[in-house]
Amino acid sequence: MGRPLSAWVDTWAEHRPDAEALSFGSERWSWAGFAGQGQRWVRLLGDQYGVGAGDRVAYLGHNHPGQLFVFFACARLGAALVPLNWRLTAAELGYQLADSEPVVVVVADRFRELVGPWPTLGVQPPEPVEAPEPTEVTGPVAPTAPVEGRDGDPMLIVYTSGTTGRPKGAVLDQRALLATALNGLFAHDLTPADRVLTVLPMFHVGGLCIQTLPAVLAGAALRLHEVFDPDAWLTDVERWQPTTSLLVPATMTALQRHPAWAQTDLSSLRGIMAGSSVVPEALIRPFHERGVPVGQIYGATETGPTALVLRFEHAMDRVGSCGRAAPHCDVRLVDDVGAEVAEGRAGEVVVRGPNVLRSYWRDAEATAAAFLPGGWFRTGDIGVRDAEGWWRIVDRSKDVVISGGENIYPAELEVVLADCPEVAEAAVVGRPDPRWGEVPVAVVVPKEPGTIDEAAVRALFEGRLARFKHPAAVVFVDALPRNVMGKVQKFRLREQLATTEQLASGPITG
Repeated sequence: MGRPLSAWVDTWAEHRPDAEALSFGSERWSWAGFAGQGQRWVRLLGDQYGVGAGDRVAYLGHNHPGQLFVFFACARLGAALVPLNWRLTAAELGYQLADSEPVVVVVADRFRELVGPWPTLGVQPPEPVEAPEPTEVTGPVAPTAPVEGRDGDPMLIVYTSGTTGRPKGAVLDQRALLATALNGLFAHDLTPADRVLTVLPMFHVGGLCIQTLPAVLAGAALRLHEVFDPDAWLTDVERWQPTTSLLVPATMTALQRHPAWAQTDLSSLRGIMAGSSVVPEALIRPFHERGVPVGQIYGATETGPTALVLRFEHAMDRVGSCGRAAPHCDVRLVDDVGAEVAEGRAGEVVVRGPNVLRSYWRDAEATAAAFLPGGWFRTGDIGVRDAEGWWRIVDRSKDVVISGGENIYPAELEVVLADCPEVAEAAVVGRPDPRWGEVPVAVVVPKEPGTIDEAAVRALFEGRLARFKHPAAVVFVDALPRNVMGKVQKFRLREQLATTEQLASGPITG
């Protein structure tokens, strides 16, 4: 590559300076204005805070143009952006900040108290700037800031707990972000004529990398929503007329339940993408009935995420499939010892390519455990590939609960439960939910019957974990099911969660 990702914005500022690049509420930026904002942030971060190659800059806030301006400023400086989940507690954020050690935290005012002693900057432009209208000719902007970013520079550090309970920072370098953006271009056939509506949170690689960064690479117009709101999405689909948007099962459900769903004109959409978990056909069908193909993206934080792609042209004929391998990575299915499985047989999905993380931040042990020989990243997900090369995910990582598009890692909840003296042992598993797709349920074995109740278990999580991670239900049992090696058989718990009476009556055996 040889040039930083910020060159994407520079290129469009040179070739299409007056075209609409970005909008947020009533504000708009042309490509020239976008480039100008990035340069201002380079000067602020580089000159005033000394941010340079290898440093980290954290971001904490709802979706905002400032996050993109900071992202591309970091790209030019060779620094890494650490996007933080605003739904986390101060304790959870404190761990991630202490681990990543950012030079400065760019933070929205409403979340500033969560940051603690770290130096902070607001998300608003550092200098007053008049946002040009899309039709205003502003002239090309020549980059004035030093170009330092290179392929191997860490670009994003995104925290994901995996199944260990300890958050790990997945390090994606500039080369990985370019590869995943190219995969995104392929997935959506994006061009400068496209209009991309981003409503999922950009602290996830899904919200940031599946469509948003590819839109910038393609020179498409991009509109951000601060948070997802079904009324705002439906309104903007009619008013702003996007050509595509990215959703997850929980947001698809909210849209289809909205009173304006049936009357909203969706004709501008040539398709939407869905991701984050297995998407039920019942949520896909209403879009297809309206003539809007629902494509799918499969991947993980560690793969950028785009690894498997179901393009719009195949979406209506391949419902239930997550497509085929994206062009800038390889995907295989392997058995327990890493040998490739035959077509039609289930196996673990493994991914190799420039889009895959380089490492976990300061965690060589976790990095080594995540890969098979030959550089294959282990997703932990179970898939099947048919004779024509179409993929289907049949199960996710055994422990991760995906609720409303958020990853909830049972190990984090189990650490909290283990600290309680009234709890002998406990496990957390996912239960299907019509609104959120899945919710966490705590299955608890008390040390003595009657010494702890559901309210007391729920209270354990207050102030320690974000609200969305708290168990939706608590089930008490006499013992947890285990295999001959003593490992808890969570699959048996999940199978039986629909029958709470059976769980409550004692251990599941067999």
